[in-house]
Amino acid sequence: MADGSRSHFYLILLSVLAVCSASYFAFTGITTYFRRRQIKKQNGCEPPPRYPHGLLGLDFIRATLREAERKKMLDTSRARFDKMGGTYSATLSLQPMIFTHEPDNIKTVLSIKFKDYNLGNRKNSLGPLLGEGIFTTSGEHWHSSRSMIRPNFARDQVADLGAFERHFKLMLRKIPRDGSTVNLQDLFFLMTIDSATEFLFGESVHALKADASTTNGFAEAFNHAQNMAARRIRAGKFAVFFHGKGETEAIKFCHEFVDQFVDQAVEYRRKLDEEDKGAVDEKYVFLYELAKTTKDKKRLRDELFNVLLAGRDTTASLLSNMFFEIAKRPDIWEKLQAEVAQLNGEIPSYETLRNMKYLKYCMNESLRIHPVVPLNSRLAVKDTVLPRGGGADGKSPVFVEKGALVSYSVYSMHHRKDIYGPDADEFRPERWEALRPSWEYLPFNGGPRICLGQQYALTEAGFVTTRILQEFKGIESRDPGPWVESLSLTLSSHGGTNVSLTPR
Repeated sequence: MADGSRSHFYLILLSVLAVCSASYFAFTGITTYFRRRQIKKQNGCEPPPRYPHGLLGLDFIRATLREAERKKMLDTSRARFDKMGGTYSATLSLQPMIFTHEPDNIKTVLSIKFKDYNLGNRKNSLGPLLGEGIFTTSGEHWHSSRSMIRPNFARDQVADLGAFERHFKLMLRKIPRDGSTVNLQDLFFLMTIDSATEFLFGESVHALKADASTTNGFAEAFNHAQNMAARRIRAGKFAVFFHGKGETEAIKFCHEFVDQFVDQAVEYRRKLDEEDKGAVDEKYVFLYELAKTTKDKKRLRDELFNVLLAGRDTTASLLSNMFFEIAKRPDIWEKLQAEVAQLNGEIPSYETLRNMKYLKYCMNESLRIHPVVPLNSRLAVKDTVLPRGGGADGKSPVFVEKGALVSYSVYSMHHRKDIYGPDADEFRPERWEALRPSWEYLPFNGGPRICLGQQYALTEAGFVTTRILQEFKGIESRDPGPWVESLSLTLSSHGGTNVSLTPR
């Protein structure tokens, strides 16, 4: 074929391909339009209010980042709902978004239509640190992770409080007994990483010990890696381009540190299988139990980091936020003291903690007013529908197109006055005497992804609170101002929890 003929042939071929492609996209666009119109009609969907914003929603994004720096991101989110209603939409950097704090919508996303959504870009945000585990994956991998982890939070493991007492005694040494100020939040985060690593690895990282060299720097590196991950979450779809200062080094350090324990566990299981298949473990260790399921070292490390994040941060954040409030309320402290006095100085058991009602009310109220995970989101993987938020009255169903991100605010929902009353912003544990919320209260997520370790977190928080009340007869807040958000991967107090404690 001559060069001219060949060029002419390729030109015709390209023209045909262009026409076919254009026809395909036109056909797909038309069929999608009519299919979505039918879904909207069948379900009575109406559009939700649209938040006014400029080109690509860059003004919205800048305002959110600015308020995050000012530690006002959660209040800004609430203010937007006050302005727009319980559900509204926006398009941010070409990403269709639906924001909601409606319990029915959240229930639909997390439970009723669970399979219509996945985690979106969470793997890009958290993957560098957490890898592929229960909090970063969907589908079969997530099901497998959950099946591996669930048995390890059985009652027998959660009810073993010996480790909590050992680490509490170490923390107790750090609390001054002369009335000087101590930041309990710092101590809570150190104690919970010690207890969590003993539970998970079989050996604590000893972050509470006075000699800083014994900590191996793990707690510091883990904190830094988490903070960088939180910034990537705020970067959204641009997270893949974000690399924080020192992040790579911190993640590498954390991974190499945990790999030591993974290697030990795999070798332990290998020897046990070869030497005595009927042998019983002398001590329960989460990692050793996981190693019965898989010998994949990366898989084991990833699951450990996923559970460590939840086990350490959830408990420490709950304790920090709760003591910030309790320290300012002598009436609450006195009621807790009266309940703890019924133990007659005995170290609480698992069953004792379950029966301490006012303590439970205080933890519930702390998780309501300062939910540990205050904001979350899911990505629609198919065209679907939310039950409410559309139309002039906000009561009509809302169509959610495939690829839209549904962002839900647990914090805003927990502060709704139409649900919790005119004093919804007040820390009042007594409300739980009669309160029986359903999806209006979501401290540990809901649906198939409900937190497996919630009893572990509540048990440790309840134990530590009880033991502090047994050791100290008085508490005084040294935080003169109100609580201010510190929003990383979990929610804690920006200024810490500064108190003075009076020993018995």
